Amino acid sequence: MPTLIHLNGAPGVGKSTIAERYVAEHPGVLNCDIDRLRCLVGGWREAFEATGAIIRPVAMSMIRPHLVGGPVVVLPHMGASVDARPRFRAVAIESGHAYVHVLLQAPPGKVRARFYGRTEDDALHGVIRAVVDGDGGAAAIDALDRRLAQAAASTPDAICVDAGADIDRTFRRVVAAVGKAVASG
Repeated sequence: MPTLIHLNGAPGVGKSTIAERYVAEHPGVLNCDIDRLRCLVGGWREAFEATGAIIRPVAMSMIRPHLVGGPVVVLPHMGASVDARPRFRAVAIESGHAYVHVLLQAPPGKVRARFYGRTEDDALHGVIRAVVDGDGGAAAIDALDRRLAQAAASTPDAICVDAGADIDRTFRRVVAAVGKAVASG
């Protein structure tokens, strides 16, 4: 069944890395990485948040037709706001497709280390780091992680996956969790 896999979690937990690997190992799957799509809009570095508001509807318009013609869309996107996850869920459900919400969680020290261990070679990571640092840095990452965990606890369809291990083990856990969710849904 065509499925929207929403990989959610704090910055640095591994959403984009898992999405890239999933797409590499599953032909025909679309990686709808909203942060990467932002980079296609002029001025995205200077107006990161505003560009996100512009590009989210574009992402949704990519997801719908791909689910009709393709098997899966992976959406690596932190949905910390109350209305973010339901909008993405609705894109899949309203068109008769499955939605799987995977919350990647790792111990706070692990997430911070991953986030601040990213290389500055990627312009996107540099901009995201500046945004996170402007919002409070490591404390902001911890606060987002707690907020996401609270939201997941009140959301019956959220699948929490331990992302504290190496990326290979985390990837296998995500694939197993998604497979189980799709088979039972």
